[in-house]
Amino acid sequence: MKAERIPPAWLEASVRVNEELAESVADVMARFAPNGVTLGYEEIEPDPDGEGKPRGPLTVRAYLPWDAQLQPRRIALEEALWHLGRISPIPDPVFREVAETDWSLEWKKNYRPFRIGKRLVIVPSWLESPAAAGDLVLRLDPGMAFGTGMHPTTQLCLEALEERITPGAGMIDLGCGSGILSIAGVLLGAGRVEGWDVDPEAVRVARENAALNGIASRFEARPGTLEDMRKEKRTAPVVVANILAMVLQTMLRASLAEIVDPGGYLILSGILMEQSAAVEFAVAESGLHLVGKKIREDWVALIAWKK
Repeated sequence: MKAERIPPAWLEASVRVNEELAESVADVMARFAPNGVTLGYEEIEPDPDGEGKPRGPLTVRAYLPWDAQLQPRRIALEEALWHLGRISPIPDPVFREVAETDWSLEWKKNYRPFRIGKRLVIVPSWLESPAAAGDLVLRLDPGMAFGTGMHPTTQLCLEALEERITPGAGMIDLGCGSGILSIAGVLLGAGRVEGWDVDPEAVRVARENAALNGIASRFEARPGTLEDMRKEKRTAPVVVANILAMVLQTMLRASLAEIVDPGGYLILSGILMEQSAAVEFAVAESGLHLVGKKIREDWVALIAWKK
């Protein structure tokens, strides 16, 4: 008698994309995966100290439960990715059956910490820190979506913060997301950091990540808008906003410069190369002075100074 086939527990859907598209693809795929999605570089080049340098594209993976809704959920995921692909081409997802016991560990097998800038090292929470003397360890699960340090705009902001943070001074992270920039600010020496976001879920995750890094006493995550901050007269010598270019222009017209202390810096990212000139114009109109510009792939970060 032929044994009955035991069905797998999950259907893995994976899409291989570049850094620019990874978080957008992850956001779409997360709608269909109850346990979230994962991101992982195709290759992490190791070095003798155990750190790594990310190379190549990323793979975004979502795990669909093997139940009665599997087929309609799979079709809906493929349709959502197809629509996203009309904005920027992405490959079709690849599907694979996965057993219950190994799906949650599969993507972690080849992951290593990676360095951003001179001192910041992002270390996933399940690994021991390989950091050398002078390194600043930022514990985060870089394989999970939602502000992980993998996108060029986040990396540009982290590098700019490393150059502009003054020990003991305050910092504001506008649109804090996972809190990665806020946590980095504290690690780099900021006396106190405020992270603001309009999404309550982002505020919750930022608080959790701050606790994971042991900096909760120097970090406050708050729900609110730029207008809320202006009403409360919140200011700081370093303000960072990694959002969208159009949103940044709107904020600059709405007196974003007011929350920057005199002599302080405003770091802006989320700007595509072709959008940079318009944002630079808005920076000048707001009375700030452009003093730095960082570029990675097709993305730009601007550093402005307030007299």
